[in-house]
Amino acid sequence: MNKILNTSLLILLTTQSILAFDINKLDVPENFKVEIFVEDIEAPRQMAEGEDGYIFVGSKKGLVYALRDHDGNGKIDDVEIIAKDLNDSSGVAYHEGSLFIAEIDKVWRIDNIEKQLADFNDTVLEKTLVTDDLPSDAWHGRKWIMVDKDGSILLNVGAPCNVCLKEDERYATILRYRDNSWIIEARGVRNTVGFDIHPTNNHLYFTDNGRDWLGDSLPSCELNILEESGDFFGFPYLHAQDVIDPEFGEYEHGYEINKPVLDLGPHVAPTGIEFYTGNLFPNEYKNNAFITLHGSWNSSKKVGYKVIRVMFDEDGQPISNSDFITGFLDGEKVIGRPAAPLMLSDGTLIISDDYANQIYRVKRAL
Repeated sequence: MNKILNTSLLILLTTQSILAFDINKLDVPENFKVEIFVEDIEAPRQMAEGEDGYIFVGSKKGLVYALRDHDGNGKIDDVEIIAKDLNDSSGVAYHEGSLFIAEIDKVWRIDNIEKQLADFNDTVLEKTLVTDDLPSDAWHGRKWIMVDKDGSILLNVGAPCNVCLKEDERYATILRYRDNSWIIEARGVRNTVGFDIHPTNNHLYFTDNGRDWLGDSLPSCELNILEESGDFFGFPYLHAQDVIDPEFGEYEHGYEINKPVLDLGPHVAPTGIEFYTGNLFPNEYKNNAFITLHGSWNSSKKVGYKVIRVMFDEDGQPISNSDFITGFLDGEKVIGRPAAPLMLSDGTLIISDDYANQIYRVKRAL
């Protein structure tokens, strides 16, 4: 009887949650349309598209999903859990037929992933351990992963604190894994959960989450550009453009600090970035970046909770930014939290929402 009651309660709560979300509350620019792409995906984060129609979704709940739109109607009709019981498997990337999965302290690879899924084989997909040589701290341990053209892996290791210094130099960095060893690409990065390579200048652009407990107005979260391997970006000594840390700001650290190219606002929590290179959106969107602002947790008034568009000049420097998707807040009530953007091969943009447990798709309005 208890099992039946619990099941009925779960169905009721799930139904109420779905009914409570109104897609019409989300606002996009004129001539665009936003729709629900797929529902009931538990805490979706980073996403990756394969070559044969599959979309892979990491989850902070230790799951990895494979999605497919078999009938081509623009909505997912096949959802499979292809990995589970992982330690926050938020990071996923696809490269040359293989799916890469980033836990907090490990990276896995599943080879020939789409062929295995298409064969309708009921056997468990075999994961190959790429590395388990990563810190295991949960605080700022969530991963964003990218596989570069040469097959090397880029991922983040956040500072395991609000503000601190650690002996392990891998903390507060972006790392590259090549030939079974780690290279520090960017230092002094408090907690980036999103980076992408600019389509024309080939530099790595990454967001960073600013420190907490300096009030509502300080410091700003950031967009940065990595131009040289090993560049330093300020943490924990300097935050944003000019916020000197009250504890570590007077240290003689010896680094030349690379400052942000764009202030995103304090406490907005950027968690994903994607350059748009498709042809479906208007031409002025070409090579723009979409950044998901997951939203504040310790600001007296909620900020973030939206997707922004960043425009750049010919040299890749930001020249302006504007809201692209809003409506995730109803006053101070949270309706959704955009987590990560991904441009699909058809030119549409999908956005994961780890609060509403669904994924949205943005396309041109007819």
